[in-house]
Parts: sequence; structure tokens; C-alpha cells
Amino acid sequence: MAHISVLLHEAIESLKLRNGGTFVDGTFGAGGHSRAIAESIGKSGHLISFDQDKSVFTEEVVGELNALAQFTPVVNNFRHIESELDRLGVHAIDGALFDLGLSSTQLDESGRGFSFQRDEPLWMTFLHEPKEDDVTAMTVVNHWSQETLATILKGFGEEKFAWRVAQGIVEARKLAPFSRTSELVEVIRQSTPAWYHHGRTHFATRTFQALRMAVNDELGAIESGIMGAFTHMKKEGHIAVISFHSIEDRLVKQLFKKMSDAGQIKLITKKPIISGEEELTANPRARSAKLRVVEKI
Repeated sequence: MAHISVLLHEAIESLKLRNGGTFVDGTFGAGGHSRAIAESIGKSGHLISFDQDKSVFTEEVVGELNALAQFTPVVNNFRHIESELDRLGVHAIDGALFDLGLSSTQLDESGRGFSFQRDEPLWMTFLHEPKEDDVTAMTVVNHWSQETLATILKGFGEEKFAWRVAQGIVEARKLAPFSRTSELVEVIRQSTPAWYHHGRTHFATRTFQALRMAVNDELGAIESGIMGAFTHMKKEGHIAVISFHSIEDRLVKQLFKKMSDAGQIKLITKKPIISGEEELTANPRARSAKLRVVEKI
């Protein structure tokens, strides 16, 4: 199934796109939002799109977007927006979009251990070519303390059996280090009660989510990316953020409140925008999506 951009119309409308404007897409992914932005700003506009995975910027995709607008792909995490815009000589932008959702197709087919449904190397890093000293999920489960593991699983995954899973990981690694996703899934299964294995959500989902977020410092990246975009934002420029679970949405909400209280921004959305019934029927994964928008004062 092809990846569908969630809240596409609402997000694009919220950016107040204009012909000739300069906009940032912090999360290129499958490119749906970037295409819509490029179509709206035209050939005199400039679109800068970020993604850590250079494979998404194929020659065909770059050519297609360059035909619509001036397109600059940046292979980097959006946490580095500020330094990358400086490097590119882009001093002012009109708006920025962050879609914090992850393409399930991209993750499942990456071969990097994001999916608990495949037996793959236990990496979970968005880096296209991780180096030996880069932190991976293998690093985390084999070397981090039981207390730290439990904190990660509870805080990032809201895993109700965080301590038991952390304990199971530490006991298992004494016998042999983890290297594959299947090994981790089995330990999670053994560390949780039988009834937990038959719910709507797979019993390994929360642990895998938590490890992925920890490995890639996703929450830290969100704040750095938003503040980096804000630094380069023109007055009345808009920042739009689409989040998909409560941990991210809470962070974005708190950050925007802090910025609003400081007189830096105006909240365009007092309450987050959510998907309508038509979109939910076509794309059930949109059910958890929340869009928050602010304007620089």
C-alpha cells in the first residue's frame, strides 16, 4: 500500500503558501507534502526538504520537484535545520512543516530492524550508513543499564511492563549479546504475561517504538528543529507540526505554550486539528494524527 500523507490539505492550507515563497519540509519521507508545497510556490519559490535517508531523494523525485519549484534536498536530520540553512545561505523562510509520522513502508523495507515482524539486524537508526561508533538499538539493549532501559520503555513507549522487559533484556544479554530483532521480540514475549500477547497492539510495539525514539533522540530533534526553523522564520511565518502519538504531541504543545508565553508566537490552533471522517475512512492510521500551527510574531 502506498504511503498516504496525513492531513495533507489542512497542513498545506495552514502554511499560507504563496508563489515565490521559501519553505522547509522537515520530514520529506514519501514526498507527499513536499510535492504539494512545490506546486503551490511555483518555479520562483524555493523548497528545502530534509531527510536522513538519502535513498528517498532519487534522481526521478528530485527532477520532478525541480520542475515545479527550486528544490534543495538536504540529507540530514531536521534537528540541524538552523545550521543547514546557514550553510545554504538561506537567511529567511516563510514557513516550515514537520510531519512526525514515519512511513511504515519505509521502515518495514529498510532492513534496519525497525519492524518486529521481520528478522533483521538490531539497528533502528535513521542514518543511511551508520558508522561503527553510532548508537544503535544493539548498543542500547546490550550496554545500557536496567534502570535506563526501564525509564526509556516507560517514558518513550508508555510500556506498562517496562521494568519486566528491561529485566528480561539484562538477563538475556548475560547469556549472549543481542544482534537480531527476533531475539529481542522473544525476550519481550517471555517478559510479559500471556494475555498481553493477544491485544490489538502487538506486544513488542511499545518497546520497539521506545528504542527507536531513544536511538534517534527523536524528542530532542523535534525541539531543535522547531527552534531552528523559528530562528530563520520571517514575521507572520507559520510552523505546522503533525504528530502521531501523545508523547510527541505533548512535547509540541508544551513547547508552543512556552514560546507563546514568551511573546514569540501566536497560537493559530488553540486545539489541534484532527482528520475528518472521509480521511479516516480512506486512511485509518490518520486517527491519531494531530496538527498544531503557530505564527511568528
